[in-house]
Amino acid sequence: MMKRLNTRRIFWAAVLSCGLTGAGLLLAAGNPASIVHVVTIRWKADSTPEARKAALEGVKKMGAEIPGIKNVWIKATKVQGEGYTDAFVIEFEDKAAADRYVDHPAHRAWEKTYLPIRDQSTSHQITN
Repeated sequence: MMKRLNTRRIFWAAVLSCGLTGAGLLLAAGNPASIVHVVTIRWKADSTPEARKAALEGVKKMGAEIPGIKNVWIKATKVQGEGYTDAFVIEFEDKAAADRYVDHPAHRAWEKTYLPIRDQSTSHQITN
């Protein structure tokens, strides 16, 4: 009888532990500390498809070089706003990483490719 009681206790302790772990993961997943930087782009009329592609690919390269960048997306599936055709997203680990990005040498180098062909862009940073 004692062995059966211990087995039940171990079973219910394991169930409780799994439940608490799962709940903690769900809460953490719903409230990330990361910052998502969303940019939509309207290119200059005389910019070439090759230059546009190079600018977007440059975002990925820059993302690999700047500490604190977690993810980069460059393939827009829907972009709103007249004349806006492309977008990219950068996910930063936290506010400090987003702040470092602004003056990082890799960002400044990328701007030399991007700014000459960009007509206008919108930029948004979002977090929880």
